[in-house]
Amino acid sequence: MGTWDIGPFDNDTAADFGGDLDEAAAEEREAMVRSVLKRAAGPADFLGIYDGERAVAAASLVVAQHPDGDPACSNYGPSEPLPELPADLRLLAVDALDQVVSNRSELAELWAEAANWSKWRQDITRLRDVLDPPIPPQEEALFEMPWRCGELLAPCSARARGGVVVPEQDG
Repeated sequence: MGTWDIGPFDNDTAADFGGDLDEAAAEEREAMVRSVLKRAAGPADFLGIYDGERAVAAASLVVAQHPDGDPACSNYGPSEPLPELPADLRLLAVDALDQVVSNRSELAELWAEAANWSKWRQDITRLRDVLDPPIPPQEEALFEMPWRCGELLAPCSARARGGVVVPEQDG
C-alpha cells in the first residue's frame, strides 16, 4: 500500500483520484465523486483497498463542503475547485465510510495491522461524525408522560378503537 500518512489523500490511489478530478471537466466532477461513493457504499461481499481509499478521499470532499466540515487540504488532493456537491451525497458518504471500516473491507484489514491504526480510525470517525453527528446521551427525561391507565382523566380499558384507548364507561 503506497501510503505515507493517515489523511484522506495520503496514499497513491487517493492522490490519483485527486488528479483525475483535476483533469476532468468541471461538470463531470460531481458524478465522479458520486460514482466512487456508490461503489463503496453498495452491497458487496468485500470492499477492495483501492475502492476504500478512493471512498475516503471522496467522503472528505463532501465533508469539506459541509458547514461543520474542515477543508480537504492536502498537497495530494484536487487543486481545482469542485462544484457545490448536493446534500444527498452526505448520506452516501456516510454509507461508504461505514463500509470502509467494516469487517468486509480490505483497507480496514490493512490498517488494523498498522501501528497508527487508531489514528486512522479516529480520522474516519471524525469525517463520519461531521456528516451524521452522534446523538448525545440523555441523562434525564425532558418531561414525564403520565400515560398509564387511571392517571388520565378517566380510567382506561384494554379496548381500543382504531389504535386509541377508550375510557371505561360507568354503569
